[in-house]
Amino acid sequence: MPIPSAVVIELTDEERSVLESWTRRHTSAQALALRARIVLAAARSLTNGEIAESLGVSRPTVTKWRNRFAQQRLEGLLDEPRPGRPRTITDEQVERVVITTLESAPKDATHWSTRSMAREVGMTPDAVMRIWHAFGLQPHRQETWKLSKDPQFIEKVHDICGLYLNPPERAMVLAVDEKSQIQALDRTAPILPMLPGTPERATHDYERNGTTSLYAALNIQSGEVIGQLHQRHRAIEFLKFLKTIDANVPAQLDVHLVLDNASSHKTPKVKRWLARHPRFVLHFTPTSSSWINLVERWFSELTTKLLRRGAHRSVRALNTDIRQWIDTWNEDPRPYVWVKTAEQILDAISRYCQRINQTGH
Repeated sequence: MPIPSAVVIELTDEERSVLESWTRRHTSAQALALRARIVLAAARSLTNGEIAESLGVSRPTVTKWRNRFAQQRLEGLLDEPRPGRPRTITDEQVERVVITTLESAPKDATHWSTRSMAREVGMTPDAVMRIWHAFGLQPHRQETWKLSKDPQFIEKVHDICGLYLNPPERAMVLAVDEKSQIQALDRTAPILPMLPGTPERATHDYERNGTTSLYAALNIQSGEVIGQLHQRHRAIEFLKFLKTIDANVPAQLDVHLVLDNASSHKTPKVKRWLARHPRFVLHFTPTSSSWINLVERWFSELTTKLLRRGAHRSVRALNTDIRQWIDTWNEDPRPYVWVKTAEQILDAISRYCQRINQTGH
């Protein structure tokens, strides 16, 4: 039996525009995007077999949607309503849930729960949850944010990103900071080891056995760390650390330090020492912007891998573990790779500011 000829498809400018938008939009259902591609290919006078081969679908699928479009135009490509239980929640009820969630709070809490909202609007908790999910509302979550008010923020971001992305020749760039008040914590009972099916277990309470402060300088190119431990974190200790850096960096290299604006970094005694050692150049991070100092990422790794689950009966034991951890790190150092340019960072901050200004938050 001869194969019937494919129906001819001719598109208006408006239909073509709509079909092309359906193929480009990320929010379009993939099924609808495929149907739009079939019709656009048919409008180019391709046969059903050619369309099926190019789009990776069957010939009956191409025939179905080609004919459906010829009969019903754009409406024919949309899914027909499926039989099922009729809606029990009106648009007005949905609007009330959304507005109440965004613009008010319960009398006895800072945010709504599904149960408190259900009581407020006279719906079931499951219905409230579905509405919240559909609109991307999560009242139980809260995120923190902080914008620097440093008047030289832009200049400092350009300066530090330039050091990370294009370090100067015959120089060593070190990200410097101190992690103060590291506590020597010991559990009130021995930590129970991990067993098959049972994680490691530690008591929730602990004993404090003193504190220590760690000064660290991360070489951004090699990943090596110069560390020094002190009982306190004053200008005196910082000056001792500068002398340690001076002794560990080859004399023929300049030393560029990325550090924060702590007062201990700017005392007269520190300034006099820096004046006598002109190879040291300080680059201060913007206020409230510790995220731009790469050594903070190293501190995070130290905390995760050693301090958070460690147990130490004395400051001496804590210091010993930290020194050993640093030595192990330096046996196989891994530099952190900075990839964002200053322009990308400033553009992202600009977009964020515009967004929070638009929402009024």
